[in-house]
Amino acid sequence: MKRIVALFLVLTMVCGLALSVQAEDKIKIGISIWSSTDTLGSEVKRLIDAAADVLGVETQWVDQAHISEQVTASAETLAMADCDGIIICNSASAEMGSVIKTCDDNEIYVAQFFRVINADDNPDEYAQACASKYYVGAVHESEFDNGKTLVTILGNKGCRKIGLEGWEPGDATFLGRWEGYKAGVEAWNAEHPDDQMVMLEPQYGRTTTDTGRQAAEAIIDANPDIDALIVAGGGGDTLLGAVAGIEGKGLTGKIAVVSTDFLPDLDVKLETGAMAAESGGHYADPFFAFLMVYNAIKGNYATSEEGFYDMVFPYMFVDSPESYANYAQYFTGTELPYYADEILNLAGLSYDDLAAACAGLSVDDVVTRHTK
Repeated sequence: MKRIVALFLVLTMVCGLALSVQAEDKIKIGISIWSSTDTLGSEVKRLIDAAADVLGVETQWVDQAHISEQVTASAETLAMADCDGIIICNSASAEMGSVIKTCDDNEIYVAQFFRVINADDNPDEYAQACASKYYVGAVHESEFDNGKTLVTILGNKGCRKIGLEGWEPGDATFLGRWEGYKAGVEAWNAEHPDDQMVMLEPQYGRTTTDTGRQAAEAIIDANPDIDALIVAGGGGDTLLGAVAGIEGKGLTGKIAVVSTDFLPDLDVKLETGAMAAESGGHYADPFFAFLMVYNAIKGNYATSEEGFYDMVFPYMFVDSPESYANYAQYFTGTELPYYADEILNLAGLSYDDLAAACAGLSVDDVVTRHTK
């Protein structure tokens, strides 16, 4: 009997040790995001949760509202939660100095999503990112091209006086889009010397529907002759508030609204004239940042102390109910742009092949893969 008890205790210890090792081996990745529940953030969460489930990764989410103190604190929170890596959507690039230091101190890999540090605007943070062994890199869109394209769409729709609503002063992504908007206006005016376009200085609507509406109403009250409003982004709720403010003033269809954040009922808003055009479809961007950090943790992607991975994600543009229909079929509702077997395959790719897959994502790409 004693031998049986002793054997049982040994087996229990061995099993307990095995389970402990298994628990330690499980990768944990934290996600620092402005909101995991708004229009864009909820789509981000849906895809990353699917990827985490397929790959057996534990996740921890922190919503930080793009408030600088909360952004930097989120990295500390995730470090204390024993994350092996984090992905983060910061507000200002200056915040990344603190974030990278936290990750270096705790030996945690970090990648940005929807963001990249600009070497000219933030040389110290850029140098710090290059020198960090734990800063993996960034996945981001070409915000300059995005902004320029949206202004060109407005010009072609006959708009000549454009209001601009940002979400947070100094936000790196907004600044990139703003440069694109200004370039679009300059290009239009150079090509149409007798048909000039004007864009107003930005007002800021933060990231809620209430503040988004207040900012839009203030812009219209001060400039009742605008015929277009760019709502630069902010997660979707800012845009919802702005659209509601325009509707409340009886100006739906009279002010052409463009934005970068796909709304769940964009087809209806395009049909009614509440929206003129939108760029988006980019919620898969953080998914690629997630895979970059996952592979860095596993040792598959070597990190450098002289640079970092820089992955560019493509925007999609819609300016009619018809152009939105194909997007809606494969990117919203119950569909995701990648099935479980595809996620598993992507996670096993080299960085160059993953970057190529990222650059190649489009509605046509998804249609081709999912209708074979």
